[in-house]
Amino acid sequence: MDPFAYRNGELLAEDVPLARIAREVGTPAYVYSLAALRANYRAFADAMRGLDADLHYAVKANSNLAVIRAFAALGAGADIVSIGEMRRALAAGVAPADIVFSGVGKKTSELREALQAGVRQINVESRAELDMLDAAAGDLDRTAEIAIRVNPDVDAKTHAKITTGRKENKFGIDIDLARAAYAHAGAKPNLRVVGVAMHIGSQIMSLDPYRESLRKLRSLIGDLRADGHRIERLDLGGGYGIVYRRESNEQPFAVAAYVDMVRQETAGLGCRLSFEPGRSLVGNAGVLLGEVILVKPGSARTFVVVDAAMNDLLRPTLYEAWHDIVPVRQTAAGASTTITDIVGPICESGDYLAQNRAMPPLASGDVIAVKTAGAYGAVMASTYNSRPLAPEVLVDGARYDVIRRRQTVDDLLAMDRVPSWL
Repeated sequence: MDPFAYRNGELLAEDVPLARIAREVGTPAYVYSLAALRANYRAFADAMRGLDADLHYAVKANSNLAVIRAFAALGAGADIVSIGEMRRALAAGVAPADIVFSGVGKKTSELREALQAGVRQINVESRAELDMLDAAAGDLDRTAEIAIRVNPDVDAKTHAKITTGRKENKFGIDIDLARAAYAHAGAKPNLRVVGVAMHIGSQIMSLDPYRESLRKLRSLIGDLRADGHRIERLDLGGGYGIVYRRESNEQPFAVAAYVDMVRQETAGLGCRLSFEPGRSLVGNAGVLLGEVILVKPGSARTFVVVDAAMNDLLRPTLYEAWHDIVPVRQTAAGASTTITDIVGPICESGDYLAQNRAMPPLASGDVIAVKTAGAYGAVMASTYNSRPLAPEVLVDGARYDVIRRRQTVDDLLAMDRVPSWL
């Protein structure tokens, strides 16, 4: 569903005009639709019906407590990649037994805290981590339930910076080294091997890489069971693609088609499955609002300078990512457009939200909405150029609330300390 639609010439988030939020909360600001979050979750949960499976929301996509709580209230667990995310999940009401801890570089202190909290499963990504986790569990007199993240060496055909399933990627243990790693884990007194995990990338638009990976892992599970390991769980990761550019040929697979494929490829395997969607649950549920500061015509191109910048939304700069951008006041049909760069105030040439974009006439004070910004937006924001973090707003029908307040410059200054000897 698209919860952001024009009505009577105004762009609304559900039943709340975005111009009102911009006026009352200020810009830049992130705005999320609770109805979209719930609809995206229910579509996935409905597709899973009848499977022996769990859904763990990938907190890294959007880690606001209200967003996590919305999913937890619907029955989701959490997939985390840091202790900070674990604490967020717990604070939002996710039970420790519903948390899966992934990540390539967990410190011993983090492993200890996760064990003490009682997380359901730790996905281990190296032999060194197996040794660290075994020692930490032994010190705490605990047994750690683990899966090993296996790198199936499959090309997910996505952006190079978000592919994670090739041998040249830092993630997981190469599939041809997996049996030796499981033997190493099986000899550890404080580890209990329970499963196999994978995650091959993000913003994946085809079922083929998943199918190929699943077939490789199914064969591996047979080998591991022959080696004497009790493989009870299969963690499928996430990475499901969504549409960012409405007027394009982007055609992500339907969630139901993906789950049906998984159902076929895992039939008779005897493993409890874990799905870990992130972007597909929150991406289209959010927009970033920005206000036009000025319009700067140039000899080469026209620049529309807005108060939302690369520190607020990094994806265009980091991934050359496209986000549809629209004014919150609907443009008249047939209005002329100008090729523009929509840029922020940051002192970097890479500070842009869009380049060479055909946009309707914009003027100082106009508010724009950067669409499909619910995933990897606020969570990747920074305070570069001493720009405070933008607020986050959650809309539910005709009401809204600020779910993260706007940071102030005073907040930033309060974090610094000048030594007495300076």
